[in-house]
Amino acid sequence: MLRRLDAGFAVIGDTQFLPGYSVLLADEPGVQRLSDLPRARRMAFLSDMELLGEAVERACGALDPAFRRVNLEILGNTDPFLHAHVWPRYEWEPAELVGRPVWLYPPGNWTDPRYALGPRHDPVRTEIDRQLGVLYAAHGAQDRAGG
Repeated sequence: MLRRLDAGFAVIGDTQFLPGYSVLLADEPGVQRLSDLPRARRMAFLSDMELLGEAVERACGALDPAFRRVNLEILGNTDPFLHAHVWPRYEWEPAELVGRPVWLYPPGNWTDPRYALGPRHDPVRTEIDRQLGVLYAAHGAQDRAGG
């Protein structure tokens, strides 16, 4: 786990074929869809997703000059609980995949030990968590100030 946020838990993905891949897990057991939450909790979850996305963007941009962008997704087709994927995208990705959905990568990428989360990912994990701390503190200050 990276950090507890307002409506969920930010975690780094167990596969890192795109370094920095992270997931936001809803903190309410049994919630399957965004629409299962009351509106205020939906907004909190979406706000947390945006914060995690920006933290991944900042971290990956600082660590890899080939960083392009972040893709944010709430799918829920496989796992029956509310979660959001945060996928960093890079210029070094294969040309046939760089502009396509990450789900078109070969299925083996999710299970290949070469891409398993490990100590070599500590720098990106640490930087995402650091950026989350900075953004979360600023976000909280803005909310308290009405901004």
